[in-house]
Formats: sequence, structure tokens, C-alpha cells
Amino acid sequence: MGIIVLTMKASVIEMFLVLLVTGIHSNKEMTKKIKRPKFTVPQINCDVKAGKIINPEFVVKCPAGCQDPKYHVYGTDVYASYSSVCAAAVHSGVLGNSGGKILVRKVAGQSGYKGSLANGVQSLSLPRWRESFVVSEGKPPKGITYPLALTYSSAKSPAAEAGETTKAYQKPSSVPGTTAQPVTLTQVLGTTPEEGTHTTLPKPPLSADSTTSGPRPQPVGHRSQEPGDADLWKRGLVLLDAGFVPKEELSTQSLDPMFRGDPNCKVDLSFLIDGSASIGKRRFRIQKQFLADIAQALDIGPAGPLMGVVQYGDNPATQFNLKTHMNSQDLKTAIEKITQRGGLSNVGRAISFVTKNFFSKANGNRGGAPNVAVVMVDGWPTDKVEEASRLARESGINIFFITIEGAVENEKQYVTEPNFANKAVCRTNGFYSLSVQSWFSLHKTVQPLVKRVCDTERLACSKTCFNSADLGFVIDGSSSVGTGNFRTVLQFVANLSKEFEISETDTRIGAVQYTYEQRLEFGFDTYSTKPDVLNAIKTMGYWSGGTSTGAAINFALEQLFKKSKPNKRKLMILITDGRSYDDIRIPAMAAHHKGVITYAIGIAWAAQDELEVIATHPAKDHAFFVDEFDNLYKLVPTVIQNICTEFNSRPRN
Repeated sequence: MGIIVLTMKASVIEMFLVLLVTGIHSNKEMTKKIKRPKFTVPQINCDVKAGKIINPEFVVKCPAGCQDPKYHVYGTDVYASYSSVCAAAVHSGVLGNSGGKILVRKVAGQSGYKGSLANGVQSLSLPRWRESFVVSEGKPPKGITYPLALTYSSAKSPAAEAGETTKAYQKPSSVPGTTAQPVTLTQVLGTTPEEGTHTTLPKPPLSADSTTSGPRPQPVGHRSQEPGDADLWKRGLVLLDAGFVPKEELSTQSLDPMFRGDPNCKVDLSFLIDGSASIGKRRFRIQKQFLADIAQALDIGPAGPLMGVVQYGDNPATQFNLKTHMNSQDLKTAIEKITQRGGLSNVGRAISFVTKNFFSKANGNRGGAPNVAVVMVDGWPTDKVEEASRLARESGINIFFITIEGAVENEKQYVTEPNFANKAVCRTNGFYSLSVQSWFSLHKTVQPLVKRVCDTERLACSKTCFNSADLGFVIDGSSSVGTGNFRTVLQFVANLSKEFEISETDTRIGAVQYTYEQRLEFGFDTYSTKPDVLNAIKTMGYWSGGTSTGAAINFALEQLFKKSKPNKRKLMILITDGRSYDDIRIPAMAAHHKGVITYAIGIAWAAQDELEVIATHPAKDHAFFVDEFDNLYKLVPTVIQNICTEFNSRPRN
């Protein structure tokens, strides 16, 4: 009997072991079959700027070819968010020319971004920008997850256009092994957004009603300002006097959300209003109502736009600065109390005053917010504005001009500086200048102006290597070149010209052709648009003759660069295919002495020793040689990079 019991026990144990082994094997098989989901990295194009992506930290995949100069980069190591994400990654050395994955992290805006040439990419300098970013290798830290799709600041994101679903950003978790949680609406309502980020709160669309001076409708759940809030604002203003706005004051729960301002429009704004005698009392009241409507539409507040006012007549004076009034209602009350100064309409003097005095830390300038000056002019200025505006733009100020009831035909003889508005702004494309036919239709400008000053992606009007030169081409048209090769040279000239921002107030282009003699093809002031310049280059006729390069340099100095604008960068690009019949040393020295930065391009039979004498020192950066005309196109990126390096390495004029 005992034997039977032992046998049964052995059988049960054996069966148990079989089941155990089978179960373990099955679990292994199931584990093999279950595939872990792969991390899908969002793909972006080379032209996507960091500022367009809301996510504060993300991993993306860049394509090949992002080292192209047309994808602009601003800064070194830390880049302005106005830069191409992928081009910045190439510049930093994190990404090769073949593309790949990168990790991007947003950081605070900088007071200055220094340009440099690195890894085949020329980055540019920028005085200041509201937000920055850094890039590193696209290997997420262990335990941190990143969004599968990016959130873009515009409705039509690259992902949305491709038919992808844009998902809410998931903030990386600081706890290893946990999945990051999405930011909720409750969290957003309880804090003020960091600089350069966006909330998910919708901004009400601008309408005719929103520009009036009436009270703004209160949001659902809004509470009235309590007595304790006044003390809170006093404390905040004291801290503002010290030159900064602490996060603790701005993000406190007790602060009325109505007075925070629109974080999607974080600009430091100065209005220069016309207080001259010619405007009259009635028009001056209309101007003040316009300012009040602007203040209402902008939603003034420490997390959004701040606004100050300067009134000009004979002399300018600050009515109030950026930190004086921190909400739209207080600002409107202050505008109503402004009294007219009278006198002349000295706009240029007012712009100089704002450049030197208004945008200072002591006056509430926040550093990371774009600086904008809106100049209102009744008719026309009584002084010149071009030089004062240029200096303002070089200081990083975006100038807007609103001209009301400008000069009619029989009044134009009295205008001190014809076409003053286009000479003052950095782009003559209509974005920065508005012409209003009558004071009584000025209210129609509220909405367009608010939209423009809040379009921070377009507020980048500072001096760069592409918009600040007088560029003169000196082209060899001698018999040895030949008709076919001359057309190749002209294509090279056109390709270089395309890289620049051409207008009356940006880079200007001129050209000289030479043989034994010289001919001015067109001067710096002949054409003011890129299409006109390119057409003039295309239609240039081949001359044929000898090669007197020295005389050509002297001719260019006299006929082109003598008429260059003060403080413009003077660039000469000389292209020749042979040795000069005359002396080039004295003319070259004259060009260098007059501050003309000279690039010498030699082809085929050109003499290397002459190229080095013509070129600005160091010759290795300013003298180039190709053995065939058909290889000229290869020099375009190098010449452009060297021009920008030259620009960024020398003191600004």
C-alpha cells in the first residue's frame, strides 16, 4: 500500500514539474511575440525655425542638406529661436550633412548672439531675441519620453499639412521609468508662461468691438480685483524699478488673470505720436483715441506686450515708459491725460531720442522681448529720418511708420526728405509702413497694426551681412573671356546677388565692366529691387578688348564707391581671367585705404600674385581661383560665407 502511495506522489510531482516547465516556456514564447513599440521620431524640414515649435524639449529627425546658406542661423552654441533647427544642429557639430536625430531644448532669450563659421555653416549675429535653444545628440535620457508629434504655434503646421495628427506636448518626467504627463489646462491657468512658450488658452479674435474703449467682457469664473491686489501690484512695480519682473510675482494665483497680458504678443512697444502745431486739437484727440484702441486690442500686461508713449514736436519727451502702466485700462486713462506739445514735426530727432533713451532696462525694457517703435506722422516730417532710423534699426529696434494725410502732388516740393517712410523702415514691402488717407479712417488701422507688431517671427530688423552693404562688381569684359564665358560670369554675379536682401535701405548693387576702357553698367541707386538688379545683370552686353584692371579699380572707386552711403559696408568683387596690362598695386592700395573690402576672383590665366595684391588682407580669405569658367558656381557659398565672416568679425559701423 505504501508503495502505491509513493508512486502516486511521484506522479503528481512529475506532472507539476511538467506543467511548470511548459508554463515558463509559454511565457517566453509570448514575450518573444510581444514587440515593444518603437519610438517614432517626428521629421521636420530644414527651414523649420525653433520658434514655430511650442514644445520646450523634443527629439526630431532632420533631412540631409540643411547646411545650405538659405537656412539662416543666428548665434553660436546657443541659438536664437528665429534660427533653422536643423541648420543650427549642423553648425554646432551635432548633426552631419546627411541628417539624423537631434535633441532640442529651449532656453531663455539672450541679449546678444554672436555669429561664426563652423562645420560649413555661417551663423549670423543678432542683437537680442526673446527665446533661445540648444541642440545635442538625439539620444533621450533613460526613462524620459518625448512627443510623437510636435505642437506648432501656427494652425497649419508642417505635420498637419502632411496629414499627421498634432498631439499635445508631454513634458519629460524627472523620475526614471515613468511616463511624462501632459500639461493640463488647470496647470496653465495657475501659472504665467515662461519666456518663449505658449499657453493653450485661446486668444479671442480681434473684431471692431474689441478695438473700442469700452470695458472688456470678463471670462467665465472671473473675479473682481480684491483690495489685496493693489498691494501686490505695488510690490511688483517696485521690483520692476530694479529692472526685472520676478516669476513669483507674475505667477501668483492671486494676480488677476485679466491683467497678465497676452503671452503670444510679448513685445516692448514705443509709440511716437505727433504733437506738432499743424495737427490741430481735433486730430490730436483722434490720435489719442487710436492709441487707446491699440492698448485695448493688445491686452497690455507683464506677461505680454508693454507700451510706452513719446510725444514729439520741436523736441521729443517721454509721456510714460514701458513699466509705468501694466494693464490696458491704466494705459488708456494715462493716454487720455496727454496734452499737445506743439512746435514742428521733428520725427528724426524723436527717433534718435527713442534709440538713446527709451529702450533701457531702467525704463522697463525686458531684454528678451522684441523692441518695436511705431512712428505716427501727420503729413510729413520737418527734418530727415533716414539716418536716425538706420541707427535705430542697428540697435535692434523694429521701426513702423504710419503716415496720415501725406503730401499731395502740389505739396511734395515742401517735403524735406522724399519717400521718407521707405527710407526709414528696414523692408520696403509694405509690412512696416502704413499710409492712411484721412485721420477719420485711422481706426481701420488698429487691427492690421496689432497683427503686425505681434508677428514676432517677422520682427528681425537688425543689421546683417545680407542687408547692410553697397556691393560693386568689377567685371572683366576683355577679348580672352569670349561671349559664352561672359554669360557664365554674369550668372555667377547673379547667383551672388540673389543671396542679398536688396532694396533702397538694404544692400544695394552696382556693376562696372572693363577692358582697356571702363563702363558703368548701373550704379548703387539705379535699381532698388532684386528682380530689377537680376534683369540688369542678365541683359549686360559683352564689350571685348584689353585688360586694364588697375584703371578699372580706380574707375569703380570714383563712379561706384564715391556714392556709397555713409556707414554702409563697401564690398568690391573683381572678376578677371588674365594678367593686367597696367599697374594694379596703387589702385588696390587706394581701395583698401578707402575702406573698400575687396574680393578678387581669378579664372584660367589670371595671375595669382595680382589677385593677392588686389584682395583685402588676409588674401586667403579674399582671393579665389578656378581653372575653368564652368567652375565659377562652386565659389558662391564660400564667397558668401567669407563676406558674412568679415561682417561679423569687425566692429559694426
